[in-house]
Amino acid sequence: MIGNMHKFHIHAISHRTFRHTVLWSATLCILIVIAAAALGRAAHNFQAALTEKPDVAIYLLLPDEGLGNTTLIKESETERDYLADTKDGPKLIKLKKGEKEWYVSLVEKLHE
Repeated sequence: MIGNMHKFHIHAISHRTFRHTVLWSATLCILIVIAAAALGRAAHNFQAALTEKPDVAIYLLLPDEGLGNTTLIKESETERDYLADTKDGPKLIKLKKGEKEWYVSLVEKLHE
């Protein structure tokens, strides 16, 4: 009785069907690994932008400002000043480097 309760009849699968199933399974596994690696790389790039690349960090730190063109005005090892075109007009934006990453210390609207 136990031998008749098999849900899957492996002996009834053709060689071609088995081969296609294995190939599709392997392809799907490879695609999952590629997608996970791409997401991990993107997350690493965002973290690197906040810690090592302040010219990119300004866009990540101020997404609601609608930043357009940004011009670096003054640069030091721990501080960077930018003139940025925003949706509300030109603004002065100061970034400072903290212990681990850059942060916005000042956003000041300028007269046009």
